[in-house]
Order: sequence, then structure tokens, then C-alpha cells
Amino acid sequence: MSIAVPSRRAPARGPGLGHNLRQSLRRFADAAVTPLQLDDVLDVFHPLRRGAELRGRIVDVRPETVEATTLVVKPGRDWAGHVPGQYVRMGVDVEGVRLWRTYSLTHGPRADGCISVTVKAIPDGVVSNHLVHRARPGQMLQLAQAQGEFVLPQPIPQKLLLVTAGSGITPVIGMLRNLFSRATPYAGDIVLLHSAMTRDAVIFGPELRSYAARGLLRLVEMHTDTHGLLDVAELDAVVPDLDERTAYACGPAGLLDALQDHYDELGLVLTTERFRPAAPVVAGEGGTVTFADGTVVEGDGATPILDAAENAGVLMPSGCRMGICMSCVLPMKEGAVRDLRNGALTVAVPGETGPSGVPIQTCINAAAGPCHLDH
Repeated sequence: MSIAVPSRRAPARGPGLGHNLRQSLRRFADAAVTPLQLDDVLDVFHPLRRGAELRGRIVDVRPETVEATTLVVKPGRDWAGHVPGQYVRMGVDVEGVRLWRTYSLTHGPRADGCISVTVKAIPDGVVSNHLVHRARPGQMLQLAQAQGEFVLPQPIPQKLLLVTAGSGITPVIGMLRNLFSRATPYAGDIVLLHSAMTRDAVIFGPELRSYAARGLLRLVEMHTDTHGLLDVAELDAVVPDLDERTAYACGPAGLLDALQDHYDELGLVLTTERFRPAAPVVAGEGGTVTFADGTVVEGDGATPILDAAENAGVLMPSGCRMGICMSCVLPMKEGAVRDLRNGALTVAVPGETGPSGVPIQTCINAAAGPCHLDH
């Protein structure tokens, strides 16, 4: 005969002593640094901590050519990684203005956990010239998570054609470094056709030539100063087995358009990555705020966007209204806003900010020209 024995249930417990102690210490620390928050202080001493706004610290600056530089960046602990060929959005503070640009990640696996981008200075390019000529180790950058569909399929095709020009080599070098650094290196057939103004202007030139010398790929270099521009009509002669190769191309719009037309005529598939020039955004005092549904609100340079929108009848997310709780954050797709606490500008450039826009706090930012919010 079995006898039922009453089970003993442990009494419900509230927060442990350790939790209560941490909460007490947090309140004490917040009070000690008032009017700042503890997170404001931690941002100075431990900006790459988990849970903080995603940032990166430049740890190395390596010239590649006269006008191109590789930045090695230690990302915050919340960096989620990437697939070779993808890009990262970076927020760079230039003379008090935060400007966002996208750059291809130029590496495969790294034991040190760092990421790298290679930037080519362009005429009148505010951010590119700043990073190429003035970036130094120790400087901080804002980061977004990696994005992009310009990646190799799995499994990796056995025959690849990679066509690049100028800085269009940057996403492709990440692919190659990944393929050739594996425990079992990629043993397929790669043709890399690359065009640059001169031999010395070829970004990663020595590395690409070493790959070719080791038999890892077939490199076809074209230099505009001696060979002229790449004639797409000659592609079939350069690569006779064109129809057997999975093809990727990255470079100037004119080249990509011509390649796409050629592939369409042949009934073949071409995967492209386009680098779009950044349109300038001129910041001022006040401006219009356009929302996703077409609503337009006038804002002066002293009124938070949150208040201006609510005064115009727009239902806005909000919380503390002091720039602390982050409940009011909305993505800005285009335009400029000014932080009313310190005057710092945040600029979103079409084609450079990425599809999700730049997150801004509407309770502490005012319009600094026409801007578009996704709400």
C-alpha cells in the first residue's frame, strides 16, 4: 500500500539580498552624480559595455593607398557579428555634427573580435576625408548592426566571377579573406576582374596579387591610365566560361548598369552592390518635420520635435520627456536635428543611413532643417 506524502514547497522568495544591494548601490550612484545619470558616467569610462548604445573605438589606422585607409575598430559587446560582404553604418562626429555613412566590412574572422572598414577619400567628402586623413586610435564611433544582402550563397559555388572597380573591392576583400582563412581553405575557381585609375591606386593591391601568385584566384587588373575603362563587351573574351560562374559586381553606377544590361541580354544572373553618393544635408535653425503618413509639422529651433508634433495633433510616443527613458525615440530617415542640451547636430543622409534610419530622441531634439521621421 502506498502512502501519499505531502510535498514541501519552498516559500516564495522576493528579490534576494544581492539584488536589493545592487539596487541600493545604483540609487546611491545616481544620486552622487546628479544631475547626470550613472550611465552618463559609464559612457565615459566604459562605453563599450553590454547594454550601452552601440559604439566602437578605433584601435588602429592603416594607410592602404594615398587616398584610402583601413580603420580597425573594437565594437561594443552588443555587436552581433556579420557575414562577409555586408556593411556597417557608422556615426562620425565632425566639428560638432554627427554624420552617418555606410562602409563595407573588409575582413573575415578576427581572433581579436575587432571589425575593419576601408575608407576612400572622395572630393568634398566630409566624412571620408575626416576618416582617411584625421582619424586616430582611441577615437569613438557610433555603430549600427551589420546589414546587406551582398553575400555569397551557401554552399559556396565552385566557380565565381567577381567584378570590382575602385572602392568596390571593399566588400569583396572581406569575402576573399574569409574564404582563404578557413581551416579548409576554399578550393574553387575564382576570377577577379578589378579596375582602378592606376596600379598604385589599387586598394589591397599587394594582397590581391599575392593571392594570384599563390594560385588562389585568377586576377585580371585593368588600370584606366593605360588600359582605359573596362569595356563590358569584352567580358566574354576575358572570361570565356561566363555562363558557368556565379557573378558578383561592386563599383560605380555606370559600370554596374552596363554589366547588368550585358547579363540581362545573356539571360544570366548578376548580384550587385551599389555605392551611392551622399546628398548634402544643410542644417539650419528650425524646419519642417514630415512623418511617414505625409503629415508635415513646422518646428522652430528651440521647440522639441515631440512638443511641436503634439501641438499639431500628432500622437507621439513619450515618457520622461527629459532625454532619459528613450520612450520617445523615432527613426529619422533624412534631415538634421539639433540636441537642445548641447547643440550637437545629428544628420541622416538618404542612401547612407540604411533602411532603418537614425534613431533620435524627439523630446530633446529640435528640427534643424527639413527632416523626415518614420512614425
